[in-house]
Amino acid sequence: MILGLNAYHGDASAVLLSQAGIECAVEEERFSRVKHTAGFPALAARACLAHAGMTLGDLEHVAISRDPTAHLHNKLVFALAHGHDFHAVGDRLTNMFRLRELGSRLAEAFDAPRSGLRAHLHRIEHHRAHMASSFFASPFERAALMSIDGFGDFVSTMWGRGCDRRIQVNGRVEFPHSMGLLYTAITQYLGFPKYGDEYKVMGLASYGEPEYVDAIRSLVKRNGTGFSLALEFFVHHTRGVSMTWAEGAPTLGDVFSPELERLLGPRRSPGEPIRRRHENIAASLQAVLEDVVLGLLRDLAASTRLKDLCLAGGVALNCTMNGRILRETPFERVYIQPAAYDAGTALGAALYVKHQVLGQRREIVMDHTYWGLEYSREACRAALEQAHLAHEELPDDVLAEKAAAHVADGKILGWYQGRFEWGPRALGNRSIVCDPRKASMKDVLNRRIKHREAFRPFAPSVLEETASEYFELDGPSPFMLVTCRVRRDQRPCIPAVTHVDGTARVQTINCATNPRYWKLLKAFERQTGVGVVLNTSFNENEPIVNTPEEAISCFLRNDMDVLVLGPFLVVREEGQVQSHD
Repeated sequence: MILGLNAYHGDASAVLLSQAGIECAVEEERFSRVKHTAGFPALAARACLAHAGMTLGDLEHVAISRDPTAHLHNKLVFALAHGHDFHAVGDRLTNMFRLRELGSRLAEAFDAPRSGLRAHLHRIEHHRAHMASSFFASPFERAALMSIDGFGDFVSTMWGRGCDRRIQVNGRVEFPHSMGLLYTAITQYLGFPKYGDEYKVMGLASYGEPEYVDAIRSLVKRNGTGFSLALEFFVHHTRGVSMTWAEGAPTLGDVFSPELERLLGPRRSPGEPIRRRHENIAASLQAVLEDVVLGLLRDLAASTRLKDLCLAGGVALNCTMNGRILRETPFERVYIQPAAYDAGTALGAALYVKHQVLGQRREIVMDHTYWGLEYSREACRAALEQAHLAHEELPDDVLAEKAAAHVADGKILGWYQGRFEWGPRALGNRSIVCDPRKASMKDVLNRRIKHREAFRPFAPSVLEETASEYFELDGPSPFMLVTCRVRRDQRPCIPAVTHVDGTARVQTINCATNPRYWKLLKAFERQTGVGVVLNTSFNENEPIVNTPEEAISCFLRNDMDVLVLGPFLVVREEGQVQSHD
């Protein structure tokens, strides 16, 4: 048994591998109820072992996706040359010490003595873990590999190739140069300061024109096979950046210098109205990101002469960029595992040990996201009774028909089934589902439940077998990681999931990997003629719900009409909650 951990970094997580494959993959935030929880993933690790009926002593290997000794010489040379702020250095040394005390911290999480952990400990470099998380979970025997994010172990970008059970690193871009950090800098400048807010800028970009593209291009330069930042616009390399990686939500101070405001004008304050200038800056940033990354990928294709690509890192969550890869690079197939950001390094660290270190054969192909915890029918019923909610238990086919009828009638449906998803998206097991045919549904959802910025789109789930009828999509997209164009003749049919630029971030639903959700969509198609629903995460300004109790709490405190909790149907009518008979 191998336990993989992403610890003392944003999106802390744990993954348990057995000889048979993935046993469990979960993020700490699902248990702590704090978005992007950093610190040590004690709750996630305990959940993984409990799911498998294991104890700490059963573990043979523990892998963490950080290696404080990686590139140590380069780190020391850089620190001496630039003279970092004392507190910033202190923060990093504290983090390194925590990583070295991994075994003790893990034993503590299980209320066990350090001697109770007999597993061999492995520290896997951050970007190698990223690349392993994608390649070793992919269907490819050989593939070109790229990991690209902010920073991890002094590196922002790494590329190479994978062959069977081996990953070979061919190149890297080191600190202080980073496309992820550039995107973060403009995200902060545009008034979105929270950790993980970059996806908001991706949505905002569709509303603008690349008026500032030349200015943004002046911030980054391609050089050889990599790139470099114009460092006068940033502060992370000189005086450092305040950050916290302890328990709770991570925080990150400003990474840009006053020079950026001299270039682009005054920064937007959080809460300030979004103006055309802000939209255009977002569009310009997105254009530059895509140009640089697609250029890197073309170089990678040329150097490896491979047609399959595995992509990882936080930048791999940029769905708009991903939508251009197959169209504009030589790659013919692309694989991105659903937790491509830092949470996924727990998976990568475990897979790296399994295949690269131990040489065990590959048997995992991650074709769905349902690797979290599942709660029984009895647990669902008990939670409903504890909340005094009238409910009706129904067979799957009848449940799908009745739920679909409510959606077709304009109702907002909370859909809770099976094991929760691995990664940032709710993909049919912890989802809120609505009718995509009603253009007003986006505003209704935001007013009643989600309270999101108006410029952020909602995404569609579509039956895999009919996806090409609605979207310009070449194949399955099970993880909602690719943006594609909505077919022009279908845009009037599904306006609630068509973004302002005529695109959508699509999830295709396969009957074999999620039969209950597939039945819901199929029932909706029979009733309406449309095999698409609007799908958003089952939450409200919190991590996606985990337990039945959390689902019921979210249902009750929001203006949601219908709840399906396992086999049970609950309907709220005229301010009351009652069964649907």
